[in-house]
Amino acid sequence: MRTARIGVIGDFDSARPTHVATNDAIARAAQALRATVDIEWVPTDAIASLGTDGLAELDGLWASPGSPYRSLEGMLEAIRFAREHGRPFVAT
Repeated sequence: MRTARIGVIGDFDSARPTHVATNDAIARAAQALRATVDIEWVPTDAIASLGTDGLAELDGLWASPGSPYRSLEGMLEAIRFAREHGRPFVAT
């Protein structure tokens, strides 16, 4: 079975319950679907400084809860990438 790679766009903080819940929600959905998933958090400031090239390797994107982000520009670039490249995108 192929592993789906989900990129969570945001600035992970284990002290934020919504960030922990995002990981749990993706993992539970994968379990219910009997799928295998890898969750990769992608910091917004990394997208702003390095670009969106790394997003091409991901199967879908999820905008994390918890704005303000370190880089609003990075989040907007990720949204634009998903829209222009036909990537599944979820925002919470």
